[in-house]
Amino acid sequence: MDEIGSLEVRWAQGFAKQRVVFIDTITACYTCGNHIVFLNIDSKKRTVLQSPGKGIGAFTASGTSRVLAVSEQRLNPSIFVLSYPERKLKHELKGTATLDYTSLALSDVGPYLCCYSSLPDHTITVWNWENAEIICTQPQAGKDVIYLVFNPMNWQQICALGSKTLTVWNIEKSDTHHILMKRELHLPAADGSLIEREGPPSHIVNGRLTYWGPQMPASAIAGLKGVRADGFMPQERRTPRLTPLAACWTPAAELYVGCQEGYLLLANPDAPSVRILYNPTAPDANPELKDGGFQSLALHSDGLYVAGKDRLLHCLKVNGTRVEISQTLEVEEAIRTVVFSPDYNSLLLVSSSGQIYRHQPLKPGSMENILDVLTGGFAAAASMGQDTFVSVRECGELQQWSSEGDLTGSLSLRTQVSCLACCPASHYAAIGTLSGHLLFVDLSSAGRPRLVLKIHLYRRPVDCLVFDEGGNILVCASDSHIFLLDAKPSKTFAVIGYTVAPGRPVLSLSTQHKRGSERVQVLALCPGPKDPKNGGGGGGGGSSCVLGVGEIFACCEELKTLQRFKVPQDAGGVPGPTVCQLGPEEEVEGHPLGPSLLALSPHGSWLASVGRDGLLRLRTTAALDRYAEIECHSCRLGGAGGLSFSADGQTLVTAGLGDGSLVCTRLRTETSGSSEAGEATYYCQSAARQLENVLKVENAALGAMTEGPQGSLPPLGSPRPGTEEVSEVSDATEMSPELDEGDPNLTFDPTWLETREEAVLEAEQQRYSEKKEEIRKGIKQLLDTSGERMRANEELPDIWRLDGHEFNLDVGEQRRLEVDGEREVATVREEIEMGNLAKSYLRELLKRDCWDSMKVKGKAIKGFHSVLEVKNYPMKERTEKELDDLLRVESIRAIETANRITQQDVPHRRPSGGEEGEEGEEGEGGGYDVQAAALTGSFAGQLGCSNLHLYDQFNLHVTEQKINQITLLQDVICKVKKAFNGEFDGVRKQKEQEMSRVREKNRRMAEIMGDLEANQELWEPTLGDSEQPERALTVEDSEVGLEKYLTPQQKKIEEEKKKLEEQMLLAAKGDNSRDRGLGDMMGGAIQVKKEDILKKEVIQPEFAVSKPELQWSDEEKKIYKDYEKKAKDLSEEQDKYKKTLESEMKKMQASILESTQGFDEVLAKLFERKLKSETVIYQEELKIAHLVYSMLIEEEIRNRERELVLSMERRRADKNAIVEELRNVSEGVELCRKAYDNVVAEDRVTSGQGFRKQFFDVQAHVVDHLYKLFKHRPRVQRMRDQADNKPLISASRWAGAASDGLGQMLQAMEELDSPENTPAGLEPTVWERFCLVRRAKVEGEQQVES
Repeated sequence: MDEIGSLEVRWAQGFAKQRVVFIDTITACYTCGNHIVFLNIDSKKRTVLQSPGKGIGAFTASGTSRVLAVSEQRLNPSIFVLSYPERKLKHELKGTATLDYTSLALSDVGPYLCCYSSLPDHTITVWNWENAEIICTQPQAGKDVIYLVFNPMNWQQICALGSKTLTVWNIEKSDTHHILMKRELHLPAADGSLIEREGPPSHIVNGRLTYWGPQMPASAIAGLKGVRADGFMPQERRTPRLTPLAACWTPAAELYVGCQEGYLLLANPDAPSVRILYNPTAPDANPELKDGGFQSLALHSDGLYVAGKDRLLHCLKVNGTRVEISQTLEVEEAIRTVVFSPDYNSLLLVSSSGQIYRHQPLKPGSMENILDVLTGGFAAAASMGQDTFVSVRECGELQQWSSEGDLTGSLSLRTQVSCLACCPASHYAAIGTLSGHLLFVDLSSAGRPRLVLKIHLYRRPVDCLVFDEGGNILVCASDSHIFLLDAKPSKTFAVIGYTVAPGRPVLSLSTQHKRGSERVQVLALCPGPKDPKNGGGGGGGGSSCVLGVGEIFACCEELKTLQRFKVPQDAGGVPGPTVCQLGPEEEVEGHPLGPSLLALSPHGSWLASVGRDGLLRLRTTAALDRYAEIECHSCRLGGAGGLSFSADGQTLVTAGLGDGSLVCTRLRTETSGSSEAGEATYYCQSAARQLENVLKVENAALGAMTEGPQGSLPPLGSPRPGTEEVSEVSDATEMSPELDEGDPNLTFDPTWLETREEAVLEAEQQRYSEKKEEIRKGIKQLLDTSGERMRANEELPDIWRLDGHEFNLDVGEQRRLEVDGEREVATVREEIEMGNLAKSYLRELLKRDCWDSMKVKGKAIKGFHSVLEVKNYPMKERTEKELDDLLRVESIRAIETANRITQQDVPHRRPSGGEEGEEGEEGEGGGYDVQAAALTGSFAGQLGCSNLHLYDQFNLHVTEQKINQITLLQDVICKVKKAFNGEFDGVRKQKEQEMSRVREKNRRMAEIMGDLEANQELWEPTLGDSEQPERALTVEDSEVGLEKYLTPQQKKIEEEKKKLEEQMLLAAKGDNSRDRGLGDMMGGAIQVKKEDILKKEVIQPEFAVSKPELQWSDEEKKIYKDYEKKAKDLSEEQDKYKKTLESEMKKMQASILESTQGFDEVLAKLFERKLKSETVIYQEELKIAHLVYSMLIEEEIRNRERELVLSMERRRADKNAIVEELRNVSEGVELCRKAYDNVVAEDRVTSGQGFRKQFFDVQAHVVDHLYKLFKHRPRVQRMRDQADNKPLISASRWAGAASDGLGQMLQAMEELDSPENTPAGLEPTVWERFCLVRRAKVEGEQQVES
């Protein structure tokens, strides 16, 4: 932007990915958010390079070639290759990646780069970055590659390290054609045992047929095909493997591999084989290596350096399979990465906390800390003055930075923090924590920050902190509560007051203070109710706002715009007390990703904004539509979460949300914007002069402060609280019931407001103590009087006695308790009713699915005298689809049968008529033969439930036939069940009849027993629950042991029913003269029953009782004899009748026993029929199972066939490709051979006699001397021959010599061709011709060797 200038990154702090690589011998580099930091390990100076693309994905560097490769984070990302120290872009590599690159690697022996792209292609690509050309590529190279590394001795070998795999890719070369060949190294099992390769079971183990058919691979059973079938392995067959963490190459082209389980492996890609060098579970394992593991490896001529989580660096000597520790160094932190410099003079150790140590192998025991940045996200950052910046991490680590980005001091607060603000009138910082504390840290002493005060203001995290420009007040907010504190240390940061915002939570705070005025304006942004008609006006949906001079700047997240509002004022210049709706006076484009943050420069003319897109925009308040922009943070990691201006407005500091970086950006003013910059500088200087005296006084007061016991902080590591609600201000003394008391963020020491309220309550207690004591005494007297009256009331008569509730003095409280009780009862009743309703609904569902849907309910029949129980077959109604399928299959079978019979009846030409007759007989019996074959091994025919349309069991070859056969067999099963159920119903009816007969006979026997006055228990058969399953659906009142609860309405209905029944009974028992007369004359019976004989008695004459026998008269004696005769006759008749009744009763008992035993025999026959039916059903179901299994086997065979066909097609395509490639390679080889033959022929021409022929005009002894010089070669060639045997430390040098061998040879030939080496007496023209011939000879030799 011309009015201001441009933005550039001044420095960046942070260390997130814990990956460091060397760019040269003394410079290491690592990523910091959206930037790359270059660290000079000698001077410890750092420089910053902004990402050339959109964010930073994977990155790597080569210390030999001094190049850096970095990928961007976007769709269809590119790879940028930059040179060092120029830091210029050499090439942009556009590959085939769609989402991102996860790993990059640069070769030290050539201009080669290897990259791995993630979803969806998983491709490994090798580039020649000098020419920006793809050498070779391999898609679908694995789904879990996390690290790539070239063989430092051979760029044609690449190690790909995955989370569970280890793969070596060999680059095969033929002229200019390259291909990648995969060689997977199989790691040992997780327990350290070496196992054979686990390949997918894509082939049959043996060719033998099992009982269940041919053996099928798991891929065919699963129905897979193609590539998925080749790599399919069932989970139960997989063996857990070791997890590789690090790998490094050896000079012998082998790999050392460190595993998470503590194993050290040696892998040989050529064999391929894997050996275990160190097993932590072995009895003879070195205990010093058990705890740390092998998280990082680095090879040196002194040995193998390993590091892990035990904070130790070991140098190992590996001799065969024996591992010995030659050196051990202790580090303060656990080590994640170790890396050597290109000259192998420095070893960098990167800790998990962000510290980098340097060890020099040439100086045993040396360990130097060269970087102490720490890892983790920044919670906030702010500027203090013009040259100092303060940041605080989420873990509570406060750090102080200079204007050049050097760490000048740090302090661990040991608690999680949320916000930060620096006072402009004193050198201290105010920090808000997640526990609601406000911390004040003294920064006046350079490099020695200290905590001087802690104030507990909230039960919630502190959300916002802001100072006014003059450093007079500090405003802080949490949720909807806003506190104002005196910002001067001389006032000990006293709380001025607090208020409650109308909305919750407070999103941002801003202040405005005019010099010379005591008035400070505070702007709080709170979320309001959404109005669809508003359209975002009034700052609806805003995330941040700042208060300027008479205007407000706000970000609207709904519209993604930046808005300017005018502050409404009344005539006196004070904002009006009424609520008003503001409309934006100006609206420009904002950040595309929100929420955004705003900051106003100290002089009020510049407005800065950052968002989740990671962009920092700076604009003037006079022209909001034009701005300067720079990308400070990655949008994929959350963008920026903090923004602050320096005192002079020339520098801004931003804190990333997820990238763990702190970026300082400087404003470079152009010529047109120098006036604005000068104005900002002048404003800063004038403000500093105005606050100079205040600064001295307040810093002195700050230095005199010591930390006091104003509250305790929660321990470090407390999680961020959620979205619980807090109580209102009126209830600030009580914890909200919605807060979790187990949350470690919630401290239970009193807040400032709670302390003040306790003090007020205590003062009130002291002030009104005497009056309260009088009230207590009066209440006590009143209670005593009431007690005496209640005791006196108990002694009064009932008519004068009062009820207990009439003595209740607080009738309102009693009614309230009654209402609360009724409400609680209603709530419980509603819960019970809803529970009962849910159970009733579940009952109806179960009844509908398991009872109502059954056409035949499941029942049972039990025997009378046996334990035998026979159940029927519950059956559902057959669906229309099943009936249609059955009809279709039967129609098909009928057509097939008719077609077969028709074909048999068609006359054919026969040699004789006898054969024709025989064929006809066979045709007539064909149906029977088929039916007999179909029913072989089944009793369905014996039960009369067969289906004539069944197929021949030996001719079911087509899948459609098997499906039709299954349908017919299901019909047979259904018929068997229906037939049995019919017989079952008949037997059940028979039992019911028998039971009714038994009941009738029991009634007769009960009458007989009544006549005989016998007491004998009769056997009464009943139906059990299994015989009447519908009993389970209803609950009788007798089954409930508790008394049924009736509501008042139900009680009223029951009483009315009882009254109605009594009235009907009385009406039925009305006065009936006929019944009364019949009862009086004949005992209520028209005919005398024979059973009444037993009740008859002969009345004894009265005189027989009143007179002695001697006083009887003759008439009385005669009467007595008649009495005795009648009594004797009645007794004989009664005895005879009793014997008749006893005989009848025995006959009925025998009849009952005989009939019930006969029913048991019938039930036994039904049970036998049930066994036969079960046999038939199981047989048919077994046939269906065999048919289904055969169809499944056929489907697996078809899957296997498709898989083999696809595999054959792939192999054929691969073969064709290989043939084509072989043809091309053969043509190339042939051309190369011809060229080689030509070069060899030319070389022969220039050797021996050919050389002498070229110098025929020179004397013979001179030609001999020239021929000796002609055969002489420089020493460069010898150095190249010896390079193969040098150790790994010389690999890079050897690589440079090998790649530029021809150039070095020609450079050495120029020294031999110098005129000083001309033999004496030889003409210069001859020497020049000789040099040309020798140079041509050397070039030919180089071509032959290459």
